Amino acid sequence: MTLPRIAPMLATPGKLPPAAQDARWAYETKQDGQRAVAYLAGDGSVVLRARSGEDITGAYPELWPLGEALGRTPAVLDGEVLALDTEGRADFQLLQSRMGLVQAAGKAARLAATAPVHLVLFDVLHLGGGSLLSLPYARRRARLEALALDGPRWSTPGALVGHGREALEATRAHGLEGLVCKRLDSPYEPGVRSRAWIKIRNMRVADVLVGGWLPGKGRLTGLPGAVLVGQRAATGLRYVGGVGTGWSEAERTELAALLRAAATDACPFDALPQAPGAHWVVPRLVGEVRYSTRTRAGLLRQPSWLRLRPDLAPEESAADLPDTSA
Repeated sequence: MTLPRIAPMLATPGKLPPAAQDARWAYETKQDGQRAVAYLAGDGSVVLRARSGEDITGAYPELWPLGEALGRTPAVLDGEVLALDTEGRADFQLLQSRMGLVQAAGKAARLAATAPVHLVLFDVLHLGGGSLLSLPYARRRARLEALALDGPRWSTPGALVGHGREALEATRAHGLEGLVCKRLDSPYEPGVRSRAWIKIRNMRVADVLVGGWLPGKGRLTGLPGAVLVGQRAATGLRYVGGVGTGWSEAERTELAALLRAAATDACPFDALPQAPGAHWVVPRLVGEVRYSTRTRAGLLRQPSWLRLRPDLAPEESAADLPDTSA
């Protein structure tokens, strides 16, 4: 049968619901992968579509058997494609090597055999001959769990009703990206960033040394658009990324003066970053940044500036830099 195209519902960044409303919400682990809506036509086939609507089925041949999981029952399922590291945690950097292989069938097949992905399912939008969009989350979730979709490359993790604070602390303790809070009575709103779904991202904090900067553009002309930061390692100052957000206008102006005073012609990092047009500085400014996680190479993901740390000497920074030399 022809299934309806459904844009995924999106979560709004926010905080835990008030304690008095805790029992009205379900809590799911926030996954660090590629959002995918799976269309099972009931004829053994499956089509996977990204959040943009792009057909990404060709990139993930190990997920094609999902098309047979419900027999002749057609369905539209919402989920996330993950690449798991050796500890079973989602690693977005691992997934990036798969995301661009929609038209590269041979390479996708080889990687499917050596580094398979996993599809986490968390909602059912259409089942049999009817839409489930208007049903409350709690009923859709019950219908999804009744399908028992747990296979070699896909699963339906449970959702916790209530106990939001404990759920959030558990994600932090296990180094997971965060939590998604879903109101039990909420319908599915295709393409809408809804307050009925709230996402909470666990963020970490690190001290870094500023080793360079990139000029800003537009209203930021003459000011730093981003700073290039590093942390000390056995090989010297290791580059850990560029930070371009988190300043007020006054703070950015203050930082510009400090960077000009520390200018140098020599790159201070142990390896030259890919940063065309960079201006280098003597690495004596210590900053504090917030970030979500690190890539396998040690780069900070989604970093934002918090503050300068004039109370710290340059040699005190970077105590938490992982060893990525292996």
